[in-house]
Amino acid sequence: MASELQDLGPDEREALGEMGHIWWLWLLLGIGWMIVSIIILELDENSVETVGLIIGIMFLVAGAQELLVAMVAEGWKWLWILFGVILIGAGIAALVEPVGTFAAFANMLGFLFLLVGAMWLVEAFVQRDVNPLWWLGLVAGIMMLILAFWAAGQFWITKAYTLLVFAGIWAMLKGVTDIFKAFQIKKLGKLVAR
Repeated sequence: MASELQDLGPDEREALGEMGHIWWLWLLLGIGWMIVSIIILELDENSVETVGLIIGIMFLVAGAQELLVAMVAEGWKWLWILFGVILIGAGIAALVEPVGTFAAFANMLGFLFLLVGAMWLVEAFVQRDVNPLWWLGLVAGIMMLILAFWAAGQFWITKAYTLLVFAGIWAMLKGVTDIFKAFQIKKLGKLVAR
């Protein structure tokens, strides 16, 4: 990893150094995602409005994270911005109509998980050269793709329960990957500072 850092230009090194100073933000977000996963997994189908609101907040936070990545990304900025805008748009829609959001997400659950899985796969491959734990994002993305295809075949009655479980799994996977990213960002920041 140190040899790859030597190939970076001064702007890229400065961006990595700046990210290294805020590594704790990813740690806090990861812990937050883990707490959200526990809350979601404790809910039942009678908590439809609460689930819709939580899903809206999850999308807003995930979109903000993608826009933050876009600020420091090189070459793939447009992709992170696109994902960020899509996720923020979904989050706003979910907060405006949480009950309708729950029903709509239950109906299009497979597509949403396909989108998230694809986003995680792309992110893993983009980070492959600079992040030795890139495979963690790859595994999480593949798991989301498998869940997407499985969820697409479920009946609506079971989708309400499936949505709760999968939203909890999504939040848990996001939390785990963000916690690992936090320590990788911290390590990169220290390497750049040397």
